[in-house]
Formats: sequence, structure tokens, C-alpha cells
Amino acid sequence: MFGGPPPPPSKAELQAQEKAACTTVRNVCITSVVLYLSPFAIDFARKLF
Repeated sequence: MFGGPPPPPSKAELQAQEKAACTTVRNVCITSVVLYLSPFAIDFARKLF
């Protein structure tokens, strides 16, 4: 607020942030698929036993 804007991030910092963002998006997609399929897997396991 009083010191002005922070310096822009370096290229290495930008690459690290992009990698972290891609990893987060991939993990969210995988988790969503697992949570969507888990009721079907539980139902299938119950039918086996």
C-alpha cells in the first residue's frame, strides 16, 4: 500500500507457479473422477460378497 507494487515475478517463479497450478488442476480432476466412481465401486464390491 505505501511501498508501491511488488516487483514482478521472475521467469523461474512463473514457471514454478504454472507447474503448481497444473498439478492442482490435475489433482482436482483425478479426485473428482475417483469420487464420482466410488459409489459404483462400493456397489460392485457389495454384489461380489
